[in-house]
Amino acid sequence: MFTPYITTGIGSLPHRDADAACRLVLKSVDIPFWPQLPHLSFKEFMVPQYSEGLPFLHTDEGKERIWAVRDDSDQLLHFYETCTDDWQSPISEDVAKGLHVFLHMIAGKQFRFLKGQVTGPLTFSLGLKDADGTYIYFDEELREISLLLLKAKIRWQVNVLKQSADTVIIFIDEPILSALGTSVYLGVDSSEVLRLLKETVSAVKSAGAVPAIHCCGKADWPLVIQSNAKIISFDAYDYTETISLYPREFTDFLRAGGYLAWGIIPTTEAIATEQVASVKNRFEKQMEMLTHSLPSALLHSQILLTPSCGAGSRSIDEAVKVFEMLTELKTSLSSVS
Repeated sequence: MFTPYITTGIGSLPHRDADAACRLVLKSVDIPFWPQLPHLSFKEFMVPQYSEGLPFLHTDEGKERIWAVRDDSDQLLHFYETCTDDWQSPISEDVAKGLHVFLHMIAGKQFRFLKGQVTGPLTFSLGLKDADGTYIYFDEELREISLLLLKAKIRWQVNVLKQSADTVIIFIDEPILSALGTSVYLGVDSSEVLRLLKETVSAVKSAGAVPAIHCCGKADWPLVIQSNAKIISFDAYDYTETISLYPREFTDFLRAGGYLAWGIIPTTEAIATEQVASVKNRFEKQMEMLTHSLPSALLHSQILLTPSCGAGSRSIDEAVKVFEMLTELKTSLSSVS
């Protein structure tokens, strides 16, 4: 499906100018993605961006926070009446300026691939609290409603992107996976984690898109593999050794046609001192380490290149450097493959 070393991005950029952010994306990567712009508004943060339509939602723009408070209104009834199997929930320009500018820029053009993203059900429900400060994940009904809402966001997003793409890819962003098992999330059951991931992946497939899961830290990779995602995106700059812990599982994943998206360009402070040569050297060492336990041919053929995470926390100059290095690294690796 993908040629080796094809490039894309994770999601966020530091821009306040959506046009400039979209132009950077369209000139920098093989698989264009719409940019999330957290510096433009807190509504573009991971949880608020996908919260439109959630029953009982409250917003305080002054304090830049959202929360859910159950009441005796008919919001829940209205939600269930709306929530059919093919229901699509739009992502408005108010929460995703980059998406709507991106759609305007690509209108009338056709791409082989386009990438969208959605906050995963775990990160969403473990990132939103009720009035008592409890994560809505621990309210079984609100957890399920969150999943249904995110599925509807996926269907809408795939529908608008496929108008300009032969193939749409949706990354399910789950940074919270790296924290599961810690004391803060002791009540989170792994079987429920897997169910939520599987259902979200299935929603992407049912919508006609390619499902990917992104986690920018450590994770229970066998569990992620069991989600049936086609692409697993990981922070290859700092966490490649976590992949090496599961040689059998990742070998089976690759042999079944899965792809690894190597987040090898750092989006941390390290970007200030790294250059293409040093990142290439790091990549080659990481790849050599993995080939001791995973098939070299599959690792080299079923690979995408990305930044390690979103670049929203960096300066604009640093974000530009991230994507310039990504392009140069691809050229360098492709010339010797």
